Amino acid sequence: MVTAGILVVPAVSFATTKGLSQIVTPDLEDPGDFSLSFQAQSDEIGNPYEIQAELGLTKWAEVAFFKGFKPDDYILGTELGLIQKEPWLLSVGAVNWSPKYGVDPQPFIEGGYYTEHHKFIVGGTHVGYRNELILGYAYDFNKTWRAQVDFQSGSGNSATIGFTCNITRDLQFNPALYVTNDSPHEVFGYIVFTYTFHLWGKHDEQPKKPSIDQAGYNK
Repeated sequence: MVTAGILVVPAVSFATTKGLSQIVTPDLEDPGDFSLSFQAQSDEIGNPYEIQAELGLTKWAEVAFFKGFKPDDYILGTELGLIQKEPWLLSVGAVNWSPKYGVDPQPFIEGGYYTEHHKFIVGGTHVGYRNELILGYAYDFNKTWRAQVDFQSGSGNSATIGFTCNITRDLQFNPALYVTNDSPHEVFGYIVFTYTFHLWGKHDEQPKKPSIDQAGYNK
């Protein structure tokens, strides 16, 4: 899923659809699911207040839209699932495309190994002139609680630690701390609230576990 934030300059980490706190994840939004999120974060991470929307089109495709307010900007992203049969996942896509500010899409590829409790993610992305490593891990204690960590290499990016709580089947929140890669290392806060609407398709009665980053875009 693609979670996102608003980029201010090209050479930075990317937005994502729902998932962990900073990175995209290889699982996709269910077909017909429309997730609407509000996120707040430190200015040093990205646009301090933003709204994001994510829609599952099919079992193998989703799109995401992110609207930032300071500065006023919008960002587009998409993800395609090449393998979506757990425990193995493989996805490609592009995120952080800002036509308004002339920021090119940042392509990525990610693989995942998902079990009932453990989720492992590894991949890479091309940002500006450089390639960056993506790593993530999540542990699902039950249908309500998830602990998660992720990392994206490169200057301007971070390592994060946080958790996700499913308040109801469709409402969840995810706070996290960002520790910057750049020295001196600094710590910044972030939180996102998400509600998922089921527009079409069949859905079970258990809460949907977040699949990709719900965090913000870095500057």
